[in-house]
Amino acid sequence: MELIKLSANEALKMMEEDSLSSEEYVEAFLKNIELREDDVGAWIFLDPKLALEQAREADKRQKDNSAGKLNGLPIGIKDIIDTKDMPTENGSHLCKNRKPSKDAHLVRLLRDEGAVIMGKCVTTEFALSGPGKTKNPKDLECTPGGSSSGSAAAVSDYMVPLAIGSQTGGSVLRPASFTGILGFKPTFGTISRSGMSPISQRLDHPGIYANCVEDIDLVASVILSYDSNDLDMIQNYQYNRTMSLNKPIKFGFVRGPVWNFGDEDMKHEIEEFVKNAQLDIEELDLGKDFDDAAKAHEIIMNGSIANSLINYYQIDKSNLHPFTVKRIEAGIPVSASDYISAIEQAKKMEQILKQIFKKYDAIITPAAPGQAPRDLMNTGNAIFNGYWTMMGVPAISLPFLKGKDDLPIGIQFIANWREDLKLLEICKYILEKEKLAN
Repeated sequence: MELIKLSANEALKMMEEDSLSSEEYVEAFLKNIELREDDVGAWIFLDPKLALEQAREADKRQKDNSAGKLNGLPIGIKDIIDTKDMPTENGSHLCKNRKPSKDAHLVRLLRDEGAVIMGKCVTTEFALSGPGKTKNPKDLECTPGGSSSGSAAAVSDYMVPLAIGSQTGGSVLRPASFTGILGFKPTFGTISRSGMSPISQRLDHPGIYANCVEDIDLVASVILSYDSNDLDMIQNYQYNRTMSLNKPIKFGFVRGPVWNFGDEDMKHEIEEFVKNAQLDIEELDLGKDFDDAAKAHEIIMNGSIANSLINYYQIDKSNLHPFTVKRIEAGIPVSASDYISAIEQAKKMEQILKQIFKKYDAIITPAAPGQAPRDLMNTGNAIFNGYWTMMGVPAISLPFLKGKDDLPIGIQFIANWREDLKLLEICKYILEKEKLAN
């Protein structure tokens, strides 16, 4: 238990000092998986032999002084992201035994820096709403959220220190909130989607799970990297790890246009946090142009889903999950006019948000409506995440709150475009303040 609860950075340091081998580290996680996987169900593909082979290779690199910055660290990969040595089945019967010929761009970057690709984590079907087998480690009667259910559960239950998920609505932040870990969705266009099953070219973001900000930073420094094959990537983007955080830091608290969708315990808890936190926080009204933000996101997402998945629907609708069928059918009637209007509305909101970030360093807002639903067929509502995803701004969920059943609820912190590292530095600052206050 001591090994699996090390941060990734702590484990790296021990491996560099030769007081821990990657093989020992990976074995510790495999033992925990053996104990817990039947209950939690975080993995759709896991080959202990393959994981240990990678770990031994990492140990050789350590001895040869050719180790990369992630050398020997096990990482879980959401099962919509291609891996050349493991199946990628997109959580669907229609992709059973699908074996990609090459790694997704982000997987290659992880491997190049010595990461051990531990296995494939359960996703809802095509990263939509049709749940897989995963349960919430914090309460096995509760959903872990979706669509990155296995990635979040694996990190939450110490089956792996790091995992990769993706978000089109709230599929990184909501599972992080429900399972009590950190989930980071960076600026749109900073992590390549090449080799990732698409839902929406306009909305898809890969993201990172970990148990501390420093570990998020570590992985981000590797995979926030330009790829010309993803046409939406930001050219000349710099993830500058040497930046310093200017103080004082000013926060805007946003209830937002979907506040009424929140559970009463969540609303009370976040209001108490805002009132009592030793931070400079002002309440912020986004204005009327944000009133239909959630609707604009829904139109863009539904139209994109129909476009991306219509072939599966036409070829074998009967073998799709009913939730997947429902989502595709909701998108079929979306007209080009509706889609373009939603895009234009998003652009208008982006201009307003740019003005807001001239005054505030970060926004504080709910990460989820409340604690995880006690329903394994309901992955929860992404309404507190979707319109921020549509904005493309960097966002992170920190597990600060507790629901009525003492289950975790995250707070969502959001920063300006391209200020991914600043957001992580702000999170370190907040966590230190909270630590001192308690």
